[in-house]
Amino acid sequence: MVRSGTDARDVVVTGMGFCLPGIGRPAITTQHVWEIASQGRTAIAAREDGVFYGSVDLSAETFAEYFPEIPGIFAAHFTDTHRFGLMSFLEACTDAKLDVRAGALEGAGILVGRGGVDANIAGYLKVLNTEIGDLDIIEATSLFIESSIAVTSSDVALAQSAFARTTGPCYTANAGCSSSSVQINNARMLINSGASDMIAVTGVDNFYYPLLKKVFDLVRMVQDQSADERPTNALPDEPIEFDRLMRPYDRRQGCVNYGEGSVSLILESREHAERRGAAIYGQVLGQAVTRDGLPHPLASDQTGGGLVAAVRQALGDRPIEQVRYVHGGSDGGMAEQEAEAIRTLFGDAAQDLLMTSQEGCFGHNGAPTGALGVALTLLMMQNRTVCPTANCVEPLDFLPFNPLPGHQSVPLAFDHALSFTYQLGGVQSAILLGSPDAL
Repeated sequence: MVRSGTDARDVVVTGMGFCLPGIGRPAITTQHVWEIASQGRTAIAAREDGVFYGSVDLSAETFAEYFPEIPGIFAAHFTDTHRFGLMSFLEACTDAKLDVRAGALEGAGILVGRGGVDANIAGYLKVLNTEIGDLDIIEATSLFIESSIAVTSSDVALAQSAFARTTGPCYTANAGCSSSSVQINNARMLINSGASDMIAVTGVDNFYYPLLKKVFDLVRMVQDQSADERPTNALPDEPIEFDRLMRPYDRRQGCVNYGEGSVSLILESREHAERRGAAIYGQVLGQAVTRDGLPHPLASDQTGGGLVAAVRQALGDRPIEQVRYVHGGSDGGMAEQEAEAIRTLFGDAAQDLLMTSQEGCFGHNGAPTGALGVALTLLMMQNRTVCPTANCVEPLDFLPFNPLPGHQSVPLAFDHALSFTYQLGGVQSAILLGSPDAL
């Protein structure tokens, strides 16, 4: 059951922070992100090997400027996921007018979504390959700290909670690319129930490129074989490319560009936010996660049935006609599934629906995807503007919705929207969002 838009326990978003690939600098503030997304620009670039990838390029000097108080014995062992997660977290607090250094988040919860563990591999290998008896006491202490903070998926949550000195709930969830979506819903339930008044949610991943490159090579090796010679049909029939820009909803889709980074959101009860005079971006009204029910762990139902079920659960008793915009989760290969789901949900009205994706701006970044979709959708709602689908120029003929190709945003006033994310294995998430006073 969707709660009333005037309920004291409604969940509102009061802060956003980023640490994403940018143009000439990392994209950290809402202004940085909006400048890229609203113009359909891309921060993805070709590496020396020709693979297109979204790099944050956060220097050690820049990080040290933002966090001078973190002891060197810890900072020296932070991975990029630590650094990305702390940067977006601090910016979200700043955006929400919360002085984290003065204890403003002392009682808050810290929930982190992590889709991968590739940033932790180097730490694992270092410990496994070290002869402990060869170390002196300083080296042993240093390696203990490194192994404790850099080899678990709870790495960022521990670093954020220590920086903010929080006493509230603190845990990490892994649901692949839907990880931060799941944590947004966990935060919503904690706040709705009265267990928490304020929670910081972060999605963060770092696709360690040497590992990612080997995965690319495995995909190419399998797809070079004929369909009859492949040991499984778990991979798409069409090759997945990495050597050109991804183009969601475009006739030239079929390419995925990965990216790295972090997105943080500050969620509060309406009562708590209004009591401290916080500006409100919008509300998180509902969320649902479903799976397609198919028999193998990489399966995905192209009919969109699982996504339809997730949307209907997230809507509750709210009519679909209230939704005027959908933030799609297409990474350059989900168009058929999304098209079928939208056709089922909206019927003939789909032709008037704007549905766009900004994955082409920053790359497919895993766990941050859900939080980024929420942030971008609420920024569009606030600015009464829908951003175009980055890199889409020639829309697919079978789309029932308007993906807004090109580089121009369009004006649209809307109070309700949906945001989609996906995970391998037919897992999909739908989040229902509303303007600050949406009923």
